[in-house]
Amino acid sequence: MRRCLFTLLGHLDYIRTVQFHHENPWIVSASDDQTIRIWNWQSRTCISVLTGHNHYVMCASFHIKEDLVVSASLDQTVRVWDIGALRKKSVAPADDMMRLTQMNTDLFGGGDSVVKYVLEGHDRGVNWASFHPTLPLIVSGADDRQVKLWRMNDTKAWEVDTLRGHVNNVSCVMFHARQDIIVSNSEDKSIRVWDMSKRTGVQTFRREHDRFWILSAHPEMNLLAAGHDSGMIVFKLERERPACAVQGGTLYYVKERYLRTYDFAAGKDNPLISIRRAGAMGLNQGPRTLQYNPAENAVLLCSDVDGGSYELYIIPKESTGRSEAAQEAKRGLGSSAVFVARNRFAVLDKNQNQVLIKNLRNEVTKKVTLPSPSTDVIFYAGTGNLLCRSEDKVVLFDLQQRATLGEVSTPFVKYVVWSSDMENVALLSKHAIVVATKKLVHKCTVHETIRVKSGAWDESGVFIYTTLNHIKYCLPNGDSGIIRTLDVPVYITKVSGNSIYCLDRDGKNRVIQIDATEYTFKLALIQKKFDQVLQMIQSLQLCGQSIIAYLQQKGFPEVALHFVKDEQTRFNLAVECGNTEVAVASAKEIDQKDCWHRLGVEALRQGNHEIVEYAYQKTKNFERLSFLYLITGNLEKLEKMLKIAEMRNDIMGRFHNALYLGDVQERVRILEESNHLPLAYATAKVHGLTEAAEDLEAKLLGDNKSVPSLPEEEKSVLLMPPRPILQENNWPLLVVTKGLFEGAFAETVGAADMEDDEAAGAWGAEMEIVEPEEGLNGEAVIVVDEEDRGDDEEGGWEMEDLEIPADAHVPEVAHETAFFVTPTVGMPKSQSWIQNSSLAGEHAAAGSFDSAMRLLSRQLGIQNFTPLKNIFLELSLASQSLLPTLVSVPELPLFLERGWTDSSPVNAKGSPAILTKLSSLEEKLKVAYKTTTEGKFTDALRLFLDILHTIPVVVVDSRKEVDEVKELLGIAKEYTLALRIELKRKEPALKEDLLRQSELAAYFTHCQLQPTHLKLSLQSAMSICFKAKNYNTAAAIARRLLELNLSPAVATKARQVKPFADTSGVYPVS
Repeated sequence: MRRCLFTLLGHLDYIRTVQFHHENPWIVSASDDQTIRIWNWQSRTCISVLTGHNHYVMCASFHIKEDLVVSASLDQTVRVWDIGALRKKSVAPADDMMRLTQMNTDLFGGGDSVVKYVLEGHDRGVNWASFHPTLPLIVSGADDRQVKLWRMNDTKAWEVDTLRGHVNNVSCVMFHARQDIIVSNSEDKSIRVWDMSKRTGVQTFRREHDRFWILSAHPEMNLLAAGHDSGMIVFKLERERPACAVQGGTLYYVKERYLRTYDFAAGKDNPLISIRRAGAMGLNQGPRTLQYNPAENAVLLCSDVDGGSYELYIIPKESTGRSEAAQEAKRGLGSSAVFVARNRFAVLDKNQNQVLIKNLRNEVTKKVTLPSPSTDVIFYAGTGNLLCRSEDKVVLFDLQQRATLGEVSTPFVKYVVWSSDMENVALLSKHAIVVATKKLVHKCTVHETIRVKSGAWDESGVFIYTTLNHIKYCLPNGDSGIIRTLDVPVYITKVSGNSIYCLDRDGKNRVIQIDATEYTFKLALIQKKFDQVLQMIQSLQLCGQSIIAYLQQKGFPEVALHFVKDEQTRFNLAVECGNTEVAVASAKEIDQKDCWHRLGVEALRQGNHEIVEYAYQKTKNFERLSFLYLITGNLEKLEKMLKIAEMRNDIMGRFHNALYLGDVQERVRILEESNHLPLAYATAKVHGLTEAAEDLEAKLLGDNKSVPSLPEEEKSVLLMPPRPILQENNWPLLVVTKGLFEGAFAETVGAADMEDDEAAGAWGAEMEIVEPEEGLNGEAVIVVDEEDRGDDEEGGWEMEDLEIPADAHVPEVAHETAFFVTPTVGMPKSQSWIQNSSLAGEHAAAGSFDSAMRLLSRQLGIQNFTPLKNIFLELSLASQSLLPTLVSVPELPLFLERGWTDSSPVNAKGSPAILTKLSSLEEKLKVAYKTTTEGKFTDALRLFLDILHTIPVVVVDSRKEVDEVKELLGIAKEYTLALRIELKRKEPALKEDLLRQSELAAYFTHCQLQPTHLKLSLQSAMSICFKAKNYNTAAAIARRLLELNLSPAVATKARQVKPFADTSGVYPVS
């Protein structure tokens, strides 16, 4: 919360600057009252007033180490004040004599702060002065447009030099904290950088309309801030990324004026050779990239000097770095240069759009024209190959064949990182990482919200990269996550196990320890190395919601089941993976109605009706329980359900159970008790219950009610349920081997829990429902009746023994086991479509609507997907088909792929057939044009909206088609807007509002329409405005209309309207 803590009062005029002391609780302030005040912000009092200037004091600041204050004033002087006495005064004296001296000073005015130097030399008022952080130097800037450098010692201060270049008042000037430069800004709308050693300007930044007033440096980071008329800018003077390259176990990098090496294994850092100092080339012109050639022990350094240049160094075998380079570097112009062979390197010539192949003597041996005319950077891509960046793609180019081997669309690529085996490449952009194979086949793309700084490949094939704040990982399938946070940005050079080697912005080598467990586990899971997954689960404590969510998302809920202890989460995972045993155990612990219901649904899906029965009993779902007994043929329990319904006074339940059992007498009795005598009589009569029918007939006649007439008996149909002829315990399941994880974790389960099918049957063969009077509050209680369990192996269905001959052949069957894993048939075709594509249209065609919507939301920002529902369904249906087979055999599903031929490989990774193509949209556009011409605006609007809704899921194959889709999108957008305006104008509510009609008609003419429709809209708007007596607007529209190619009749009409505005008055509509 921001609030004012306190206010220090004392200055009599405007305050120009304030500054905190670096150690003491002091604040120094400069004011237009010609004084400087020093305040103690703890005691909130003024502890010293520095007087001496005779004009406005423009600034005052403390020295970073010494007891000095420097001030600048419009009296054309810079003063240095000694505040050593003030420091001594603020420190408690050690003995009585020192305390007495301090009291005498206070009484007789010895002075806390005194002027040490007065620097005179400026011809106009001085606006700013500041100390050098380490050297005895002062810099000042004044209204005389000059920057002066001063030196001081213990006794005096004098002017060293004057820096000229600004053409208006110098408003602020300061020393750079890390480099030997001076930075100044001025009211001439520029910031200038000066070399302290040469006393010359090396760099200038300008703004077009804003004057600069103030400068400030970040205390820790290499950042500067400058305030101007419109706000402020934060900038740095040069790049901080060290140029580096890794070869085997050695890092080659540039620091200051040396090429250095760092041995990863030994941790030793050694200088190799000296290179040209970056300062000699100007700021921000040091090496940007470094390429190392191990065969010739050569180094290529590329920089921005002279618009792009390179330097080739041949490193001596015995180089120590103590002296200058053994030989002069070979230099040349080129925006980028890379080695392409043992003794060849390529240099990009952007102006000629070609690559110059040179030998190590810097002689051109060959020139190769690049495939794309907009190539601006080349990257290393193995021997004889180059990666060429152009526009929004990267092309793999073979220099020998002069052919394009592959290309991938990507945002503006800044860096390229190859894996150690050169099989994969990571293309780093500002906010994205594209991972591809060595042939530039796209594998995945990772998007970041903050800048990507660097990256390196792990030994296992995981890409580790850094942003400004984090170290992250990217798996081969595109999954990413955070490994750890960073205090300062670093640049990764190598990843080895749990160690990350990197360079910081000061060029220092650092080793950061990480925990690679998470991404190693995920990688093993993706690669289906289940033995490694199992080992990690057993040996490490992997936990956390992210791991569980990842396993669940990737289709491994049975693995996630072993990470959780929370019963609710275990139940959800068990239901998802179909593990009813664990689900039952968790449901018992949770004991909630919703859990039992979900368990019943899952058990019913698996055909395990014994668990279904138990779940229904726990939820007291008597209706479903009765129906379950009916379809499983358990008539005995149906009779018990009939008794329970009678005790619960559930008339409908009684009737349904009686109907399921075929108990006609019970149905008659229920109808009679419910006072449905005619229905009871009809039921008894039809089913041949003569005595009951006669009794009911007598009751009907006694109540003066008519006896219902019944049809002939031969036409009557008895409602009798079929008798069960086939009874089974549960649906039969395939006998398969135990799953890896089930088998491993089964070792921890006690032998008592290992029940086989004969003893278990999941819940036993019989469940008894206790009579209501035995339960609590008259409700039914469900218990297991041990005595009623059947001893036969069929689970209590009392099937008769078959008389099979003793010599009958018994086929061998697989041994029964207590654990089953549902067999799989491999990855569905639709799933492979999803994994191989990042296009929303192909995801929708594969039936994965959720992922399609996520892609559209991320790529286009779509939030409302209701208009796309029918389009998604059509795409999904169009990519699948059914092949009819025999009459009694269901159809075979077929997946329709785009571009499939008879010669296509069986396991080729294809893409789904897309119903909507660009050509079909173009045909629909023609129909929409025709409908618009005919004036059927509602139908035309529907067609254009249909085009707009279809474009996000269209799949195209070339850059040309992308441009055509963009053009189509613009046309549909303009026509949709225009037609909505016209339909709004034609609403009955606006029939009498001539002003609004004229306004909407005029809007209609400003949409980007086809010439034919533009003429029609102009004619319509001209007529509407003329009828509304809006003559000025009508004349303006007529002038626009006459510029088009018109028929004589229309042109005559427009010419008649055009002069009418001048003769018929002004706009009369109010």
